[in-house]
Amino acid sequence: MGEHKCLTIRPVLASEFAEWAELYRGYRDFYTLAPNEAVIERVWRWITDPSHEVNALVAVAGHDLVGLAHYRRFARPSSGTEGLFLDDLFTAPAARGMGAGRALLAHLSGLADREGRSVVRWITAEDNSRARALYDSTATATKWVTYDMAPGAS
Repeated sequence: MGEHKCLTIRPVLASEFAEWAELYRGYRDFYTLAPNEAVIERVWRWITDPSHEVNALVAVAGHDLVGLAHYRRFARPSSGTEGLFLDDLFTAPAARGMGAGRALLAHLSGLADREGRSVVRWITAEDNSRARALYDSTATATKWVTYDMAPGAS
């Protein structure tokens, strides 16, 4: 468990579906993803299933969830190491500027260090300037370009 000023960073609790789902809907809205309750329920099943690779941290201010981070461990064959991959990071609009994003990143960095991981890695939208200002102050932008290929493409 980590703390940052008035925030606590910890794993999401099974009893916090409604608050987590509200944050996750906000994340999906930010990236203009179509509303889809089936996706929200599926991701919740993943993060509450200890055998699934996806995990969730939350930033808590008082009794309110104000931020989330979904992450997973991944193998890095090129270096023979393992890292943490941050899939989603989101702070509730009303809580922006209180340090939730920075605290979640710091917690992930500490977790990676404690587990002997070699990196914490993530991608973001090129035009996500507010988040990129935070990321540029906490991490190093890489030279790598991301590609997506449709299944069955030739």
